[in-house]
Amino acid sequence: MTEPTPAGCLLCHRPADGGSLCVGCTKDTLVRLESLPTLYRALAAFLVPSPSASTGGRTASLAHSPMPVAELPLTMRGPGGMVGVAEDWYTLVREERGMSPLAPPVGSVEGRLRGAVTGLCANLPWIAVSWPLAGSFAEEIRGVVRSAVAVISPPVPVDRGTVLGPCPAQLPDGTLCGTDLRLFTGAQLVTCPGCTSTFPPATWTGLKVWMDSDAKTPSDAT
Repeated sequence: MTEPTPAGCLLCHRPADGGSLCVGCTKDTLVRLESLPTLYRALAAFLVPSPSASTGGRTASLAHSPMPVAELPLTMRGPGGMVGVAEDWYTLVREERGMSPLAPPVGSVEGRLRGAVTGLCANLPWIAVSWPLAGSFAEEIRGVVRSAVAVISPPVPVDRGTVLGPCPAQLPDGTLCGTDLRLFTGAQLVTCPGCTSTFPPATWTGLKVWMDSDAKTPSDAT
């Protein structure tokens, strides 16, 4: 039975020239597949939990002691992690193409992962052109790579600052600025992003008084 031709890429939904994956998603999937063995090895350095997770002290109860290994890296490097995902997809590809069943797992997890990746890369042209499951396959491989990268190179938190309140500076037309002022970690100066007025630490106590005063409505006045 001939499968219906997808209307677009099954991953990004852009035009795919009649295939299951567009050229861009095919290339990205190939790069992700080839990166799996490298990511697997890199995760080994993150098996030990961060020192910040330690309870400290020799008398700490064992019941409250941290795990001896970090759970996510351990899971991703285990039999059901990266290698499990790769081998499961490779098994499906072989079944779909009428190839002999994948041999029972033998050898190291890393060696098995390399073998599954090699097989998937070799079959990627067929996957990208005609496999209805290409989108699900590419999406899961992308998810595995993102999870590994999040452990190895976590994103740097963005300091959005603490909102102090509306800027009390008076504009040339006599109105108040009112733009939210934010205090960022380690900052020695509060700068209004609206009118560019600056408030050094010596003015911060008075700044709150001005804000409270500006917030009063006429009915609040005595």
